[in-house]
Amino acid sequence: MSKLRVGLNVQLFPDGRSGGVEQFVMALVRALAKLDGDEEYVIVANAPSAKWLAPYLLPNQRIVLIPTDKWDWLKQRINALQHLTRNIMPYPRVDPHLALPNSNGFYESLGVDVIHFPYQVFVQSQVPFIYNPHDLQHLHYPHFFSHEEFAWREYTYRVGCQNACAIATPSQWVKDDVVIQYKIAPQNVFAIRYGPTTEWYDPVDNDVLYRVQHKFRLPFPFVLYPAQTWEHKNHIRLLEAIALLRDREHLLVKLVCTGRKNAFWPVIEKRLNSLGLNDRVRFLGYVSPTDLRALYHLAQCVICPSLFEGGGLTILEAFHENVPVACSNITSLPEYAGDAALVFDPFNVKSVADALQRLVTDADLRETLRARGGARARFFNWELTAKTYRALYRTVANRPLSQADRDLIERGRR
Repeated sequence: MSKLRVGLNVQLFPDGRSGGVEQFVMALVRALAKLDGDEEYVIVANAPSAKWLAPYLLPNQRIVLIPTDKWDWLKQRINALQHLTRNIMPYPRVDPHLALPNSNGFYESLGVDVIHFPYQVFVQSQVPFIYNPHDLQHLHYPHFFSHEEFAWREYTYRVGCQNACAIATPSQWVKDDVVIQYKIAPQNVFAIRYGPTTEWYDPVDNDVLYRVQHKFRLPFPFVLYPAQTWEHKNHIRLLEAIALLRDREHLLVKLVCTGRKNAFWPVIEKRLNSLGLNDRVRFLGYVSPTDLRALYHLAQCVICPSLFEGGGLTILEAFHENVPVACSNITSLPEYAGDAALVFDPFNVKSVADALQRLVTDADLRETLRARGGARARFFNWELTAKTYRALYRTVANRPLSQADRDLIERGRR
């Protein structure tokens, strides 16, 4: 039997705009390359993503550039500037009920047995495909999206889920949501959890920590929240919680936030100013992977007050970097956190404040959570994630499965 050839559609701008999707794609491509086996991977990329991924590829992976006309790069950049709030790149400003992008023979010409669309855009072709919707946030928070964005997401995600040979989600919570919302047979949806993406970043030593500390003029101690300024990331309630602690307890919590400042940033900035927290809260914008890893090491603790998460990348990164965590008690976050994080109601400012107060004032609690986080992190790693995806590729391509493959597939179906 010929080698299994897998196509991965990776057409992202690697500059932080795509948030956790970018981290997921990077980590998955690198983890697949390191598995033993004779699979070959064809990475369908645009010019920016090809340059980004090329240093990480191994001999069983090769890049094929998507055909473009000479003006496509400019059109994509204009799209990017107009739609900074999107977590996928790019998608067209068209009536969503028009035909979805068609392969026009390109994907069929790759000679792959299965193609994986690891983020929300997909292209119609004759090749069996696996689809990652990541989450259905638009159905839970439609007011966070423009009418056009909501319509595009709903049409694309629904059609993608209905036509895929298999659907992969980052959590059981999202799997159940896809099954319920789109009436998909549960056996066709696989919960495949992430690993911590910081395990792929360059290691940090004392010199790096010193450089980052002085580069950003960091306050000490500080709480870290790495997230773009999307509305669902809930920065405003977090700021209100810090102000509440200042006014109620005279507790001055210092907060450092990373992540691209997108279209919702002016709303956050206005609230930051009105609360008088400019001397206590820093928004650093997008930082490099090495700088982010250093910030985890320098932080006293990490907080994640998000209103909606399909997976728990921030939590896993904190666990992996040995930092205590407090997080929201909704969507997929408890599934990732287990008993290793302090949880709170993200809709209740007092609940957020109480969790923050406990975390920054109770050294014993931080040490307990640090130990639990380290133990919890062992259940999440990219080798396991990559092996599960490989088992799914083999399943969709009707290739023989090992017992380990069958166990992973069964685990994903539960």
